[in-house]
Amino acid sequence: MKRLTLSGLLAIALLAGCSTSKETVVPDIPPADLYAEAQTALQEGSWQTAIEKLEALDSRYPFGAYSEQVQLDLIYAYYKNDDLALSEATINRFNRLHPTHDRADWVLYMRGLSAMAQDRSFMHDLFNIDRSDRDPEPARKAFADFRRLLERYPDSVYANDAQARMVFLKSRLAEYELSTIDFYIRREAWIAAINRAQQLQQHYPNTEAAKRSLTYMLKAYEELGLEEPAQRTRELIELNPV
Repeated sequence: MKRLTLSGLLAIALLAGCSTSKETVVPDIPPADLYAEAQTALQEGSWQTAIEKLEALDSRYPFGAYSEQVQLDLIYAYYKNDDLALSEATINRFNRLHPTHDRADWVLYMRGLSAMAQDRSFMHDLFNIDRSDRDPEPARKAFADFRRLLERYPDSVYANDAQARMVFLKSRLAEYELSTIDFYIRREAWIAAINRAQQLQQHYPNTEAAKRSLTYMLKAYEELGLEEPAQRTRELIELNPV
């Protein structure tokens, strides 16, 4: 069998997107029946079907008995269907309408998950490409949401998972800073490299990237002829082997 080329994979992805773009007409049935069908679709993992029925409920009965739960279900269904921008938009809308909802911790957790998912790339995952130098803004947003969850709802059932994800995100953000330092070093911007390394060590201590940044600092100090800070950096490298 011939291996698919990158252009072939992109074509398949585009065709798949086109095949699901046709609008489905949801029957005009009682809201209780429509909601029950949406729940069945959710339980079966039929995310697109669930979304179509939930969106119909949301537009036809915006103030109905199911309105709050429909929005919560839409947040989850959008996330599972990889409609991350829609998930985030629904979360923001829900927070405006229900700022003190009893599931506010879950909503905040889902916003963190949605932002974290936006940090990955389908093609990078497919080809196992390391892109630690890509824009980390979604990772920053996710980190901030998980930290806010821990601050506001320390006893939430989602707190432990949020904390574990923060460890991963901290490493991700530190790696981005390290790639920036490497960029400065390769362009012989020694002062900029030193300043960025110091920021990395301050904001993301206890990461592998923070340890590796010491080597870049040493290189910059040596190039600038600054022997005293260079010697201190050598001592730190001995104390913090990679």
